[in-house]
Amino acid sequence: MQEGEIHIEHKEIREALFSVTDPEIPVLSVLEMGIVRDVQVENSKVHIKITPTYSGCPAMDTIAQDIKFAVDGKGFETEIELVLAPAWTTDWITVEGRKKLEEYGIAAPLESSLDKRALIDGERIVKCTNCGSTNTEVKSQFGSTACKALFTCKDCLEPFDYFKCLK
Repeated sequence: MQEGEIHIEHKEIREALFSVTDPEIPVLSVLEMGIVRDVQVENSKVHIKITPTYSGCPAMDTIAQDIKFAVDGKGFETEIELVLAPAWTTDWITVEGRKKLEEYGIAAPLESSLDKRALIDGERIVKCTNCGSTNTEVKSQFGSTACKALFTCKDCLEPFDYFKCLK
């Protein structure tokens, strides 16, 4: 298992959780995003702990409802608990999740020190999701959501979002 992944013994519960996507990034499941932090099963009762990507994330109520609906649909009684500590980090996005981000057109987060160099110092190290060039620049510290920055590629001239590193 890699960082960000949790062990879920019940295949039906795992499948249900993989079917629930982040409303702002519909190609990533809540498991790939690392939002689901723990799953405990006792008989037909399931207790799931989730952590928001931001403490004020407006999508958490929807995500909790979607998880409950998906897991209940597999014949379980589901209880969702919102857990704020430890705080979510982009380290919890799985390798598969990072690949899906890139394919969707959002550059995956860099390691913390590189993130700062790209966002603050303007170093050209964020890879364009269209052509793969690192000849890119920050256009805005905020992209389509607060967790993303807007970049432009100087080679193919395409704009794209970059998912900021959070630790």
